[in-house]
Amino acid sequence: MIADDVQQGITYFKRFRMEADLLASVPTVPELPLGFAWLPWREDLLEQHARAKQQSFHNEVDGVIFPNLSNYEGCLRLMRDIWRRPGFCAAATWLIIHDGVPCGTIQGISDRLGAGVVQNLGVIPAYRGRGIGTALMLKAMVGFRQAGLGRAALEVTAQNGAAVRLYRRLGFRCRRTLYKAVDALAAAAATPEIDWWL
Repeated sequence: MIADDVQQGITYFKRFRMEADLLASVPTVPELPLGFAWLPWREDLLEQHARAKQQSFHNEVDGVIFPNLSNYEGCLRLMRDIWRRPGFCAAATWLIIHDGVPCGTIQGISDRLGAGVVQNLGVIPAYRGRGIGTALMLKAMVGFRQAGLGRAALEVTAQNGAAVRLYRRLGFRCRRTLYKAVDALAAAAATPEIDWWL
C-alpha cells in the first residue's frame, strides 16, 4: 500500500545487473557529430568528468537513488574513488566535449572476476538523442577488451527505459535483478513529477 510505504519511509527501486560478451564482436564506435570530440582519461580531467556526471544525473532517478550523483561535491568524491580503485581502467574512461564543454562521461573498472564494470555513463540532457551515449558505451567496451577483459557489466535502474534499451541493443543481457532501498519521502520531495509507486 502506498501510504504504508510512505509511513515506513522506504521505497525500493528495481535495478538490473546486465552483462555483455566482449569476446564476440563489439560494434565499431561511431563517428561523433560535428563539433564533438573525445578526450581520453587524464587526471587533470577529473573535475570535468565530475561536472558532466553531476549535470547528467542531477534531476534524474539515479540522482535520487544515489544522492552523491545529484551534486558536484558528491560526483567529485565519486570520481576520485573510481580513479583510485586498484581496478581502474583508463582505457574505458572517456569524456566527450562539444566546443570545449563536457557533455558526456563514462568510467570503467575491472573486477576480480575478469569483467569490465561501467561505473557511470552520463550524458547531459541538452546533448541527448545524438548518439553520445551509444558512442561512450562502445568506446568503453573497446577499452575493456583492449585491457584483456572478456565481459562488460553494469547496473541500471529499471525505470530508466532509454538506458535499458540502449544496453540491450549493444548486446547486454539481464543477469540478475536487484532492489535498492531509498528514503521514500526524500525521493518524492526531490522529484515530485515521478510517481515512485507505480
